[in-house]
Amino acid sequence: MAEAEEHYVLPNPTFDTPVRMLVVVAPYYKDIADNLVQGARDMATSCGAVVDVVEVPGALEIPTAIKLAARMADYDCFTALGCVIRGETTHYDTVCNDSSRAIQLMGLEGILIGNGIVTVENKAQAEARADLDRGNKGAGAAAAALHLLALSRKWANRTKGIGFRPQGESFRIAGEAEGTTTA
Repeated sequence: MAEAEEHYVLPNPTFDTPVRMLVVVAPYYKDIADNLVQGARDMATSCGAVVDVVEVPGALEIPTAIKLAARMADYDCFTALGCVIRGETTHYDTVCNDSSRAIQLMGLEGILIGNGIVTVENKAQAEARADLDRGNKGAGAAAAALHLLALSRKWANRTKGIGFRPQGESFRIAGEAEGTTTA
């Protein structure tokens, strides 16, 4: 049973410079969403982050809002929060798969996102995942975004070689003899 399992949780990241996080939440199930947001806020502020929250109509709109903010606003990382409970139709599968896929694709583009959209079979499962005293998935998603930000800042000043040329090697530039002859 999942409740008996123990998982390793990374220590919270620390930052030398300020962090701005945007939480994008779909409050369709308001009580669940509110607890997820509170968990995310608590986690982010414990790491020194400033948190802004925006609401969107549903889980499918979360990735679009994050992409807009990544392009047009000044945030370091993002947390996606919402709840999708299985219903009687296949709409559940569409919402879960498409929102998750869009978030993953943005992550692969370098947008730092923690995905806290809980996908569950029933309200009891949603309440358990939003519980502020044990395993709040909003807190976990915020922590994921902050860990990605810490990695991003760690690697920010590193450069690699260009093309197939290892870093630090020079090569002769073809052309005229005047001016710089190596790059």
